[in-house]
Amino acid sequence: MSEALIEIENAATILKLLGDKTRLTMVKMLDSNDCCVCEFVEVFKASQPAISQHIRKLKDAGIVKETRRGQWIIYSLNKNSDYYPLVQNLLQHLPNQDYRIKELEAQGLRISCE
Repeated sequence: MSEALIEIENAATILKLLGDKTRLTMVKMLDSNDCCVCEFVEVFKASQPAISQHIRKLKDAGIVKETRRGQWIIYSLNKNSDYYPLVQNLLQHLPNQDYRIKELEAQGLRISCE
């Protein structure tokens, strides 16, 4: 599969979005786990509106997609995005964030949407 080139301006927009530590961490978490907003609220000790704002920006850029499971909206990386190869390349240079999910599980705060 040949990778499409991204316009410099679009790449700059994506990199600017991911230049935010919270959003970058969220995307890294989503690299190996699907999450809902309430889980991010716990992990980052941030308000639900603040987390939703981050998610909205990532969603608008096409980096993240949402899936509805019953009453839950679950977020995951959008692997069909033109920007996915760029994001994926960036993420491989970052430390794994799975410990954050394990901490949630240990506190009984991991959402089970099944």
